[in-house]
Amino acid sequence: MDADLDTLATAFYADADDLLKAHPERMPYRPRIGISPKITDAELMTLALMQALLGFTSEARWLRYAHASLHPMFPYLPGQSGYNKRLRRLAPAMNWLIGVLGERNDICCDDVWVVDSTPVECGRSKDTVRRSELAGWAEYGYCASHSRWFWGLRLHLVATVHGLPVGYALTGATADERQTFLDILAGTPAMARVLADGHRQTVIADRNYYGRDFEAALGEAGIDLLRPARRGEKPRAGARFFKPLRQVIESINDTLKGQLDLEQHGGRTPAGVAARVIQRLLAMTAAIWHNDRTGQAVRRSLIAYDH
Repeated sequence: MDADLDTLATAFYADADDLLKAHPERMPYRPRIGISPKITDAELMTLALMQALLGFTSEARWLRYAHASLHPMFPYLPGQSGYNKRLRRLAPAMNWLIGVLGERNDICCDDVWVVDSTPVECGRSKDTVRRSELAGWAEYGYCASHSRWFWGLRLHLVATVHGLPVGYALTGATADERQTFLDILAGTPAMARVLADGHRQTVIADRNYYGRDFEAALGEAGIDLLRPARRGEKPRAGARFFKPLRQVIESINDTLKGQLDLEQHGGRTPAGVAARVIQRLLAMTAAIWHNDRTGQAVRRSLIAYDH
């Protein structure tokens, strides 16, 4: 099996279609009597996957490109409004597929996870902040990595060292990273299955994930936390691993932002932003899944799929 976009799209469509047929409860509700969609849910998710991998941040431009270049693969394409509505309704199904495809990777059972949060900017002008439907969820926050303030959200991501998403959450910019991680842990069945039967997992985080109660809660869940020592603390175990693995965490975020255009999502409503973030996480998961199946040396490489 080759590592190219057409092969990835075909393999993803075949698996997604089989999975959705086997689990119809994961599909959006449709009345039995009515107009049947001309493009299936699996086809539309494949279309969204290709959009993210090819770097089209504008849905209008993407659909024009698809009409001109992808007609043999997709004989029918919805208009921009229909595509957008279907994509938002399919967000829960895409979220479920992220977990299913993740568990079908050989690297899903790695003993080491990395956790970090990254800004997802949603606007810059005062008019946007005042009028946006995201107000109340999006808020002002500070990005220490780039020494700047931003208005938007934060994507909290738990991943393997290969970049495979294990769990995630999309929160306001000032949400507590420690509590969010505990919420991800409690709300992600795949993480609970990994930690079942007394299995211990190592999580590598930055110095913001601190606190006696926090570490005690992780210990009870079967997680050993490795993080840099904060100012005034004694040196902590595993300090020699932090510098190289910090680069791993940053490179995962860079894949989402630099290659999958996470911050150019274009969402204007909570449902729209959530669907577009999930779309990009699904694209990265599917690429890693396909690279694993085809025996690629670098699981997170998207080079074969971005043209």
